[in-house]
Amino acid sequence: MSDNEQNYQVLARKYRPETFADLVGQDAMVRTLKNAFAADRIAQAFIMTGIRGTGKTTTARIIAKGMNCIGPDGNGSPTTEPCGVCEHCVAISEGRHVDVMEMDAASRTGVGDIREIIESVHYRAASARYKIYIIDEVHMLSTSAFNALLKTLEEPPPHVKFIFATTEIRKVPVTVLSRCQRFDLRRIEPEVMIDMLTRIARSEGAQIAPDALALITRAAEGSARDATSLLDQAISHGAGETTAEQVRAMLGLADRGRVLDLFEMVLRGDAAAALTELQAQYADGADPIAVLRDLAEITHWVSVVKITPDAIEDPTVAPDERTRGKELADRLAMRVLTRMWQMLLKALEEVSAAPNAMMAAEMAIIRLTHAADLPDPDALIRKVQQSQAAGDFSRRNTPAGTAGNAPQARRAVPPRAVVQPSGAATALAVSPDAFAAFPDFASVLDLIRRMGDMLLLVQVENHVALARYSPGRIEFEPRGNPPVDLAQRLAERLRGWCGGQRWAVTVTNSGGAPTIAETREAENAKARKRAMELPIVQQVMAAFPGATLKNVTRITHDTTIAEETVAEGAANPHDATQGPVAEVEEWDPFEDED
Repeated sequence: MSDNEQNYQVLARKYRPETFADLVGQDAMVRTLKNAFAADRIAQAFIMTGIRGTGKTTTARIIAKGMNCIGPDGNGSPTTEPCGVCEHCVAISEGRHVDVMEMDAASRTGVGDIREIIESVHYRAASARYKIYIIDEVHMLSTSAFNALLKTLEEPPPHVKFIFATTEIRKVPVTVLSRCQRFDLRRIEPEVMIDMLTRIARSEGAQIAPDALALITRAAEGSARDATSLLDQAISHGAGETTAEQVRAMLGLADRGRVLDLFEMVLRGDAAAALTELQAQYADGADPIAVLRDLAEITHWVSVVKITPDAIEDPTVAPDERTRGKELADRLAMRVLTRMWQMLLKALEEVSAAPNAMMAAEMAIIRLTHAADLPDPDALIRKVQQSQAAGDFSRRNTPAGTAGNAPQARRAVPPRAVVQPSGAATALAVSPDAFAAFPDFASVLDLIRRMGDMLLLVQVENHVALARYSPGRIEFEPRGNPPVDLAQRLAERLRGWCGGQRWAVTVTNSGGAPTIAETREAENAKARKRAMELPIVQQVMAAFPGATLKNVTRITHDTTIAEETVAEGAANPHDATQGPVAEVEEWDPFEDED
């Protein structure tokens, strides 16, 4: 094995910053530390926090070198520009300085490890200016270890400094945070990251396409170490000249242009073309969940561009993709994008849990393409209103003599009435005879049922105890725990369904009859009671102890269900065509009896 092979260092270590000037994307922290060193206001403890690979431990080592640097001539003082050549700088860079101790809290979490530090802080540094303790992943320390460290951290000896690093700042006790100067290391901006990768690639003599650097930057998510490691891998993968296609294959990503094609196919509702494209990307090595994740990323990007047009100027996005993204943002409605976003989030969960990711991804694409055919709510409302207007016109122009012969598709729209939001009644603006299409409250319930508002129907049946009704006016006593806006919503729904004609819906405190649900339950209870008196039902109940009678259904000669009284069935209990047939719940011998 040659010396070059033995001495090879990965790019993440080879190009690790050695001074504050080498740090990228952390200008605010560097400025603060420089001012503190210049004013000789160096805190006894620092804590660095941020995502992986942003330079927390590297910054801690640079601070340690700056505190102990003595310069090339041996007479230097603490500085933010360590020389890098004195014995202390070299020893710290190589990780062998006796007075700079690094501890990984992920593997040494106990109070015993902290006790060793506490016992050693009383001894002065062997050769350096300061004795420095660097504790990485400090949030992994146990509660007892944190408690043991508090007093020493608050009042350490003048020659001792602590530097902590963590990715989980919220797990560090506030009592520790209050004793440290905190620095939040930011994610590296895409422009800065691309410049850094370009410099490294040039130094290594590697040829790598700008689009490939953009892919690496996007995959790194702001982490300089991740980006450098991916660049190292990409250079090896490209063997001289690295293209975007090679990086995409290395990362298992789909071609973003093809993902945009798939995105547009889904929005067009072209399920066949979308499935073909998904299968082609899968055959080319793309991970199905990565394709869906890219679709979600594009959905988010287009949505952001629609709200903030300046977001289109993203250096990690190719120019042709920016053009297509701008066109999509201008063309698509926000409700379409948000619906697709929600469906993609659900699809990602399903694909992650599915035994076959490709099959789950195909089903998700089919669902997305079919959802694209759904009409917009505004268009649907306009269509309903136009249909109602056409029906009104047809009824107004139908001769009186033929009106009775034609089937009536829906009830006539009642004329205009006055909405009464609160208790007092007011006179109708038109004649009550004009509300003949709604002679009773049952016709109002029928209208709600036909319009498909099941929530309102259930609320009316359960909470509306009708006190007085006349065509165009409803007065009821609320029962149970109804929504506070039930009367208002009922009036608004009736007005909308009746072409803008107003209804007076008022609330009273007394005088309400039983609700529809109460009446129905009373009738069912009476029917069950009478059915229990039938000999055949008694025989069934005796044969199946523990069974309960849940419902009574009547069957006529033509097998249709009809409304008959239980008394008629009781008169001839053995006639299956007339008598009540009791539905008896099956008895489960393994079910616990209450």
